[in-house]
Amino acid sequence: PFFFSRRPRKPRSSGLVGSEMCIRDRFHGGFLGVIFAVILFSRKIKEDALALIDFVAPLVPIGLGLGRMGNFINNELWGKPTDSILGFLVDNVIRHPTQIYEAILEGVFLFIIVWIYSRRQRESGMVAAVFLCNYSIFRIIIEFFRLPDSHIGYLYGNWLTLGQILSLPMLIIGIWIIINRRFKTV
Repeated sequence: PFFFSRRPRKPRSSGLVGSEMCIRDRFHGGFLGVIFAVILFSRKIKEDALALIDFVAPLVPIGLGLGRMGNFINNELWGKPTDSILGFLVDNVIRHPTQIYEAILEGVFLFIIVWIYSRRQRESGMVAAVFLCNYSIFRIIIEFFRLPDSHIGYLYGNWLTLGQILSLPMLIIGIWIIINRRFKTV
């Protein structure tokens, strides 16, 4: 304990390595990996992949919320400077605690929405669609308060981030599933 208390931890490298070179945003890359794994697993057990995702979707926000609280504890992913009473002093600048915003929206609120929606029997894919739509909307909103990755910056103007761009396909897929299920011909 004495050794570590006298030698502060060095910051981790922000260089692009491994899979981060393809998809920098860890959630979206991990999400694609999980979807791929679920598709393979569903084929192996001969079950509908969307039904399997519907089963898992209500539990995902718990992990998202806990992960964002871990970001807060690790002093990561701070937001833009603010004069709001919600701000935290970080490196002598008052910043939005976007990790807490995300823990509340993507963790607590998303869990409540998806859990309540999943309590009734739904068509295959509908719970996944509700998760996709709500997660992507929450993420797009939060990105307006969050600082973009320093090596990427804003993609357009002073507002469009990679997280918003990567959330759009999730929103489109969620809407497509809803439309496909609602207006499906019998």
